[in-house]
Amino acid sequence: MFKEFLTRLTAPEPDTLSDPDARLALAALLVRIARADDDYSDVEIAKIDRVLCKRYALSPFEAAALRREAESLESEAPDTVRFTRAIKNAVAFEDRVQVVEALWEIVLADGVRDEDEDALLRLIAPMLGLNDRDSNLARQRVEARQP
Repeated sequence: MFKEFLTRLTAPEPDTLSDPDARLALAALLVRIARADDDYSDVEIAKIDRVLCKRYALSPFEAAALRREAESLESEAPDTVRFTRAIKNAVAFEDRVQVVEALWEIVLADGVRDEDEDALLRLIAPMLGLNDRDSNLARQRVEARQP
């Protein structure tokens, strides 16, 4: 189902993604980070849906449909680097901080800062062009917003 999309993502010099493809790539990255600890919980699924609703002004139904599509893509995709490259090419630098904040929202959704999720986020942030300080500040902003 996602063969063409994955082929474009894995190209040596991938084209800039269209908005729907960029949404799908980000959603798949959110799913990937949620699955990193082998505990893809309902709380994380609900948080992904809320992040997608907010980021893309989607209805809950549209966000859930995008997430389900992203779950399928994530399970077929070879590695995180290609998602990250696609997002880096599709999202302006200034907006990538928001991407990292969205990832931290998923990591922290279940109230546990898991080592595997944390390690994956430490890998992803530099691939998006952000340093550790930027990622830590993003995490602190997310933590400050949590009840």
